[in-house]
Amino acid sequence: MTTNPEALRSTDPQIAELVNAEEARQRDTLKLIASENYVSAAVLEASGTVLTNKYSEGYAGRRYYEGQQVIDQIETVAIDRAKALFGTDHANVQPYSGSPANLAVYLATAKPGDTVMGMALPMGGHLTHGWSVSATGTWFNAVHYNVRRDNGRIDMDEVRELALRERPTLIFCGGTAIPRTIDFPAFAEIAQEVGAVLVADIAHIAGLVAGGAHPSPVGYADIITTTTHKTLRGPRGAMILASEQYAKAIDKAVFPGLQGGPHNHTTAGIAVALAEAATPEFSEYAHQIVRNAQALADELQARGFELSSGGTDNHLLLMDVTSKGVTGKPLAKALDRAGLETNYNTVPYDPRKPFDPSGMRLGTAALTSRGMTEAQMREVARWIDQVVGALATEESDTLDKAIDQVRGEVNELTGRFPVPGLDR
Repeated sequence: MTTNPEALRSTDPQIAELVNAEEARQRDTLKLIASENYVSAAVLEASGTVLTNKYSEGYAGRRYYEGQQVIDQIETVAIDRAKALFGTDHANVQPYSGSPANLAVYLATAKPGDTVMGMALPMGGHLTHGWSVSATGTWFNAVHYNVRRDNGRIDMDEVRELALRERPTLIFCGGTAIPRTIDFPAFAEIAQEVGAVLVADIAHIAGLVAGGAHPSPVGYADIITTTTHKTLRGPRGAMILASEQYAKAIDKAVFPGLQGGPHNHTTAGIAVALAEAATPEFSEYAHQIVRNAQALADELQARGFELSSGGTDNHLLLMDVTSKGVTGKPLAKALDRAGLETNYNTVPYDPRKPFDPSGMRLGTAALTSRGMTEAQMREVARWIDQVVGALATEESDTLDKAIDQVRGEVNELTGRFPVPGLDR
């Protein structure tokens, strides 16, 4: 049984009103943030069950609390589905989110002070790949690879040179703003040459991997981490997939190394999402995400926008808007007013600061979940161009007029495409 909305309204009308407002916002705007998506009604229901009442420290068959007869089955189902979907020896579905999942990998395979290697954050990497403001950059000797200035792509020869010089214990591939296919075989060859553990962070592309729209790291990476939302279209959680060699160390690092009882309601939602991801419909959705991203990229480039690496192979685009006479932060805020939800983002070798960068990151997973295709992506590009042009004039009346016009057209479009989990 799921939560009764009448109970929420009667108990806490203030929170109920805010939840309803957020539901309306999600329905009436275009979600273009690459790390966001919509879950199905089934995932929402599983995530809002009485499973939240149960504490379950430990693993199936090895708990520290009694009353686990049902919970053990749910977690085992989620594990089995993850292993089957991705083709791995081992799966841990307990991490609370992507960052703790990555921390568990460090705890399982490295010691404080060890050298670790990952993509630099300004190039598209993630905080937990050893960046200075993260605990991983404090506890470990972190070295970073970049993308090429001329084409925005990772130079694997440079990665190899850095790995040979620094001899890292861990090498991370993957990140948070990488618009191109990750060359897992090349990373694996380098990791093997220097004796490093290769970790593939596929948080952004897990749904594309599951749906066959991006090559899989299985068979190349020793350990794979991922969130369960984003393109995988599950609840806010994470998983660690690994070869049998690292299974025990990973499980011990997650519990008791970093956390206590898992969030059983989230585990149930993950299990449902994994079942959905094993269907032919999900595979078509994954491939449509890529088609939509490429259509959006083509239309933006036709309108004179500069894209990092010249385009995309996956679900996201990284766009430098300085040539248009604007910067990322004010543009993101203007687009938000127009009903286009984005995030400002640094671009490789960005001369501006992270909180006032030159670029924006765009993603197509959520729009694809609503059933939108290439035709709607071209409309989105037109609206972005319209708002950019108005913002560049630095005239508030011109900008307000453009925002009002785009907002009206966005409202018309969103009314034609239901939101999964909300419109049934």
